[in-house]
Amino acid sequence: MHPAFSVIFLTTLIGAGQGLFLALITGQSYSALKLLPSQDSTHFYAVGAGIVLLFLIGGLIASFFHLGRPERAWRSATQWRTSWLSREVIALPALMGLVFIYGVMQFMGWDMVLFTSNAGSNLSLTLIVGLLGVLATFALFLCTGMIYACLKFLQEWHSPLTVINYTLLGTSSGFILATAFANQNAPELMRFFGIWATIITVTAFISRIASLLRNARLKPKSTMQTALGVRHNKIVQITMGFMGGSVNTRDFFHHASLAMMKNMKWIFIVFAFIVPVAILWYGINHVDSVWLLAAFIVQYIGLLAERWFFFAQANHPQNLYYQTV
Repeated sequence: MHPAFSVIFLTTLIGAGQGLFLALITGQSYSALKLLPSQDSTHFYAVGAGIVLLFLIGGLIASFFHLGRPERAWRSATQWRTSWLSREVIALPALMGLVFIYGVMQFMGWDMVLFTSNAGSNLSLTLIVGLLGVLATFALFLCTGMIYACLKFLQEWHSPLTVINYTLLGTSSGFILATAFANQNAPELMRFFGIWATIITVTAFISRIASLLRNARLKPKSTMQTALGVRHNKIVQITMGFMGGSVNTRDFFHHASLAMMKNMKWIFIVFAFIVPVAILWYGINHVDSVWLLAAFIVQYIGLLAERWFFFAQANHPQNLYYQTV
């Protein structure tokens, strides 16, 4: 498939925002259980929610660049019964709304403890709103991943690993960003987020390698013979049948060389997983904000390469017909 950069930025930006929100609620949950010290709601949770919103809004803006008629974008939500894309269009604004409410409540101090256990753990109103946002976050991860995983004719995408990778990669990005954010606003949580970021990144690495190994063993279900309905043993295409290109030759094939595909795979393996973890722990051990932020930026560049490879690797069956371009 031809990678659309608007979709690449859409999925990586909202993924980072979703991951950061999960990190914020994880920190608040541990604090509610008295496993971590409590944080200032205005400087940590409210500002963190604002950063989450910026990433989600950035992803939403990026999504409009691959629409032929952006003014009709609202219609994409009408097919929610059958379309994962429609469900994503609903889940994203729902998450944005919950993050906004959560951030405003934290900023204004509109919170109250609803329940306190004998051990001292408490359940607050903002935490309930945050947990609803967590449900919306995972729903959005599911919808985004299933847009591609539900396509049976694209064997590279039609796997539970697609949804798992979208979830883990976005969460990894968000937790690495949370580590850098905590260094400035909640230093006592920096190492906590760093440990979780490392665990999630390693898990994402294993899951992504598993998908690469799976895709390398795939055997195409279609051939030139089945595509044309001709059982002759040798069929050779010498022309694509027309003088110029078309949507078929532009949008369903990446036109990249085999060398570029191979290089892009190694680029995202190194920059999305290996290098960020090394930079992250250097920054944690030296309590250096620049290095911690660099870990997020380097990984984000790696995730852009990963998402490009994800789209380019999918081999659309129609390419059997348009082999000679």
